[in-house]
Amino acid sequence: MYESYYGLSDKPFRLRPDPHFFFGSKGHKRAMAYLEYGLSHGEGFIVITGEVGAGKTTLVRNLLNQIPSQQIVAAHISNTALDADDILRTVVAAFGLTYEGASKTDMLVRLEQFLRAFDQEGKRALLVVDEAQNLTPRAVEELRMLSNFQTDDKSLLQTFLLGQPEFRTTLHSAGMQQLRQRVTASYHLGPMDAPETRAYVEHRLHTVGWNGDPSFSDGAHAAIYDYSGGIPRKTNGLCDRLLLMGYLEEIHAFTEEHVLEVIRDIAQEYELPPDVAREQAAAAAAALHPGTPAIGTLDNPGYMDERILKMEKSMASVLSILKRVVGSLPAAPQHPADTPE
Repeated sequence: MYESYYGLSDKPFRLRPDPHFFFGSKGHKRAMAYLEYGLSHGEGFIVITGEVGAGKTTLVRNLLNQIPSQQIVAAHISNTALDADDILRTVVAAFGLTYEGASKTDMLVRLEQFLRAFDQEGKRALLVVDEAQNLTPRAVEELRMLSNFQTDDKSLLQTFLLGQPEFRTTLHSAGMQQLRQRVTASYHLGPMDAPETRAYVEHRLHTVGWNGDPSFSDGAHAAIYDYSGGIPRKTNGLCDRLLLMGYLEEIHAFTEEHVLEVIRDIAQEYELPPDVAREQAAAAAAALHPGTPAIGTLDNPGYMDERILKMEKSMASVLSILKRVVGSLPAAPQHPADTPE
């Protein structure tokens, strides 16, 4: 939509990982060096961690694009919410092998034969596991066992583990000692700093033919960094919305206020509707005080009826007591003038 308006050949801030837009910040260059070092060993595990949207997947895809396909065959797993029994099926399927109806032993045999055939052709096999923080310890152990496929002088399978920072907790837990011994390289990919974030934005724009239209003031770049914290994916999301607003409102020079306006729009979109916010607040209060019903929540639509019924019973009880009290009082003496004739 806005590409033609600004004379761009493509959308510069897509959210999906795209090695075509790879930007070598200090952290990304260092992580790439660790990947290349680990890959040169041809064995063991390479671990890359980083925050959500830090660019881990783009990093690995950029590395794989530099390796001739006749030298290495890579399989990529991104759905890792799996138990230990499913992880082997997923690995087998990722390499294009059949697993339906096969036992664990059958799948291991098929995978080993597959890896040995590639080795005889002079090729290497690489397994890339994304979102590794979702793996259970047993699933990680299953992956470690696959590294036992070896010839007399080399390993048949190398594995990249990409995950969020919490995966480091799993890696350093007591039961992961054998895996840690097989890690040939490990790196934590941090966010970009402010100058790098500015260079990142301009790099992606230049990649699609940017000629300075639209322009970005220093304040605009500062606001982009303050919002994104140097995380590439957050930067992409904000800048994509900014260019869309520029197209709709015919803006060719973005200022800090333009960026802040988009940030406010994004914040409003993620605000909960008032009724849902009240419901969640009531549910949170009920969680803190389990004995107290959540007033007016959608989870307890009959609560008001229950309250009214209790009030009616209480009022009936009070009236009954009053009647008994009144009935037990001695009769008031009648005045002679009140005596009927």
